[in-house]
Amino acid sequence: MAKPVLSDPIALRLPVDVLADIETIAATADRSRSWVMVRAMRYYLATEGKDILAIEQAREGMRQGKFQDMDNLLDELEALNKDDAA
Repeated sequence: MAKPVLSDPIALRLPVDVLADIETIAATADRSRSWVMVRAMRYYLATEGKDILAIEQAREGMRQGKFQDMDNLLDELEALNKDDAA
């Protein structure tokens, strides 16, 4: 059975000051530059990147016709609000 591919090498250009910081962090933490960069990217994906991915997922849903007309949604919310008030 073949081993699953866990990573894929890429070429990346970084500003010199960013690379210097990555190297300092890697040396201080006794880790590799790759380890530091992967952690930084995972953090980005869990924060700002998560929002961007959610937007793209919503756009894909729209392309597939998975959406609700805003007027219908507002009508449903208004009906729910009237039910709660009663």
